[in-house]
Amino acid sequence: MGDPAPEGSSQAGAAIDTLRRELERHNHAYYVLDAPLIPDAEYDRLFHELVALEAAHPEWADPASPTQRVGGAAVGAFGQVRHVVPMLSLQNAFDDQDVVGFDRRVREAAGAVGLDVSLLRYCAELKFDGLAVSLLYVDGRFVQGATRGDGQVGEDVTANLRTVRAIALQLKGPVPKRLEVRGEVLMFRRDFDRLNQAQAARGDKPFVNPRNAAAGSLRQLDPALTAQRPLRFFAYGLGESSPDMALPASHAALLDWFAEIGLPVGQTRSTCADTEALLNFYRGVGMARAQLPYDIDGVVYKVDQRDWHEAIGFVARAPRFAVAHKFAAEEALTELLGIDIQVGRTGVLTPVARLRPVFVGGVTVTNATLHNEDELSRKDLLIGDTVVVRRAGDVIPEVVRAVTERRPPDARRFVMPTHCPVCGSLAVREPGAAAWRCVAGLYCKAQRKQALLHFAQRRAVDIDGLGERIVDQLVDLDLVQTPADLYFLDATALARLDRLGEKSAANLAAAIASSREATLERVLFALGIRHVGEEIARILAAEFGAIDAVLDADWPAILEAKALAQKHNARARPRGEALMAVPLEGVGPEIIASIQAFAAEPHNRQVIGRLWQAGVGLPPAVLPNNALAATEGAGTGQLSDDAPSRALEGRTIVITGTLPGFSRHEAEALIRQHGGSVSGSVSGKTHFVLAGDQPGSKITKAQQLGVPVISIDQLQGMIRDDGQEN
Repeated sequence: MGDPAPEGSSQAGAAIDTLRRELERHNHAYYVLDAPLIPDAEYDRLFHELVALEAAHPEWADPASPTQRVGGAAVGAFGQVRHVVPMLSLQNAFDDQDVVGFDRRVREAAGAVGLDVSLLRYCAELKFDGLAVSLLYVDGRFVQGATRGDGQVGEDVTANLRTVRAIALQLKGPVPKRLEVRGEVLMFRRDFDRLNQAQAARGDKPFVNPRNAAAGSLRQLDPALTAQRPLRFFAYGLGESSPDMALPASHAALLDWFAEIGLPVGQTRSTCADTEALLNFYRGVGMARAQLPYDIDGVVYKVDQRDWHEAIGFVARAPRFAVAHKFAAEEALTELLGIDIQVGRTGVLTPVARLRPVFVGGVTVTNATLHNEDELSRKDLLIGDTVVVRRAGDVIPEVVRAVTERRPPDARRFVMPTHCPVCGSLAVREPGAAAWRCVAGLYCKAQRKQALLHFAQRRAVDIDGLGERIVDQLVDLDLVQTPADLYFLDATALARLDRLGEKSAANLAAAIASSREATLERVLFALGIRHVGEEIARILAAEFGAIDAVLDADWPAILEAKALAQKHNARARPRGEALMAVPLEGVGPEIIASIQAFAAEPHNRQVIGRLWQAGVGLPPAVLPNNALAATEGAGTGQLSDDAPSRALEGRTIVITGTLPGFSRHEAEALIRQHGGSVSGSVSGKTHFVLAGDQPGSKITKAQQLGVPVISIDQLQGMIRDDGQEN
C-alpha cells in the first residue's frame, strides 16, 4: 500500500495552503528579487509534494496555485479583450532638445488649466524592450491578461500569462476590487542564451533576440509551451481601477505600492524636478546599460503627479504627460546591391534598398526604405556603395549615408521610373510633392493588392486568412476590383483558388462575412483615406456616427469653427476666460482636405455604396433600401417590402443623444429610406436636429442658428403623414 493520505480534508487543506504560500515566496525571491532562497532540487521536492496533495484532494483545487503555472489545454485561437482604458503608445524623444521641448509643452499645458508648474515633478524609469501587457485582478486574484494589440483591443493571453512565475496570481494586502496593471513581459539575457542553446541542441532555429523570443513565447497557442520559456514581468503603470480604494497620488509611490502588493517593478528609477535631472538620469542609465540583465531601448519620463495626467491630456494615440527618450540607434556597414520600386496602396512609388544581409539592432536586415527621390539625392546613394545602416528597437531599418571613400568605380546612380513598374501606367511627380505616384488607381494591381491587404488587416475590418497569397490570386484573376467585391464572393468561388481547399475556402468566406460587423472606426480606417489613421478614424466615428455623415459634413463650417476656437483660446487666461472646445480636436486642415478629396471622387462613393449594400458596418436589419439581394457570403438581412415615402426629400438632419427605441444606425437608415440625408454637424444648411435623451452641444448650436429640434416620434409622424397623403 502507498503512504496514507493526510487525516481529513481540512488537515490536507492546511498543508496545501502552507506549501502554496511557501512556493510563491520562493517564486518571488527567484523571479522578482533575483535572490533564490533554496536550491532548485529543494524547490522541485516541495513542488511535487504539492502536486501529490492536490491530486489526492481535488476539492482544494485553485487556479492561483503554483502548480497551475505549467500550462493548461491549448487554445484554437486567442479571443479579444477591449481595454477599458486604452493602452496608448508613447511619443519619442531622440535628443536633448526633444526632452526640453517635451518639458516646455507639459508646463504650458499644466499652466493653461491653472496648475502650479513650480510643483511639477517627473518620474524617470527604464523603457523595457519586451511585450506590453495588461493584467486584470478582481478581489486581488488574477483573472485576465491581454496584449496591447491596437491599443483599443488586444489578444486574450490569460492562460499563457498564468505560466509566468514573476506574475502574482494573488496580490498581497488590501487592493481595489478591480485593478488593472500595465507592464512588460520580457526575457533576461542569460535566460535567452540558455533558451537558444537548448534550441540548437534540438536542431531548432534559434531566436533572433530576447524581445522576439518573449513575444513569440507569449503568443503560443499551447500554454504548456509558454510555461517552458523563461519569461519575466515588470509592472510600470495603471489601467482601470475601481473607486473603492484610494491609490498613491504620485507615479513613483504607485510603483512602490506595486512592489508591496507582490508585483515586480524596475528598481532603476528617479524623481526629477527639471530637464537637467532627466538628462542626467538618461546618461547614467546609458553608461550602465550593458550591465543590466535585460535589454532596454531607452528611458521613460512621466509627470509624477497622477492627478495632473488627465488635465495635461493626450494627443492622437499618445499622452502629453509622458515621453520615451530613446537610445541612439545601432549602426552597421553593408553593401547597397540594388534599388527596387514598391508601389503602395495610394500609388506612391517608393525606392527600396536591397542590401547585403547585415545584423543590426537585433535583427538581420536585407531591405530598407529610401523614402523618395529627394532622399536618394540628399544622401548621394549609388548602387554598389558601402552604406551605413541604422536600426533602433522596432524602428524600420534606415540607410543613413554612403561611405563615399569606399565607392567603387562601377557604382551607378538610380533614376526614378516615369512609368509604374507594375501596370505600366504613367507615373508623375506633382509640383511641390516629394513622391512619384502611379496615376492608375485601382486599375494598378499593386495598388489594388495593397488596398485589399490594408482593408483586411487585423486593425481594420479583420478578415482572418486573407493574406498576400490569396489577395495576389484574387487580383491577378480579376475576381476583386475593390474591397467591396470581397463581400460578393462565395465559398465556391474561393475554393477555385490555388492551394485553397474546400474547408479553408469556407473558413475564409465565414471570416469575410463576420467582418461586416466591424465598428465604424475600423471601417473608416480600412477605407484607406489619406492621413486617416486609427486615431483619426476613432475621432470621426465618435463625432459623426456614419460614413456618409463624415463625407457629407459641412467641412468649411467646421474649419471656421476650429479657427475661431483656437483664436479664442489663444487669448484666454488660465484663471480668466474659459477655454472654448475645439471641434474635432486632432483633425487638422490637411486631414480635412484629404477627406473632402476622397468624398469628391465618384468611384469612392460607389465603393461605399457597395459596402453598405453588403451590410458592412451596419446591422443586417437596417440595410439601405437599395441593398442588393444577399448572395452566399454577402448580405444576410431581409429587406422591407414597404415602399418608402419621400417625406424627407432634400432634408438634412443631424442626430444627437440616445433615441428611445432606435439605435443610431436604425435612425440613420430610416432617414435615408425616406429621402433625407444625415450630417454630423449643425450648420445653416441643417433642416432639423433629431434629439434624444442626453443630447450634446449640437442642441445649443441648433438654438443659436434657429434650427428646429424634433423627437423621433415627430420624425415618424412626418413620415406617416406623407404616406397617408400619397
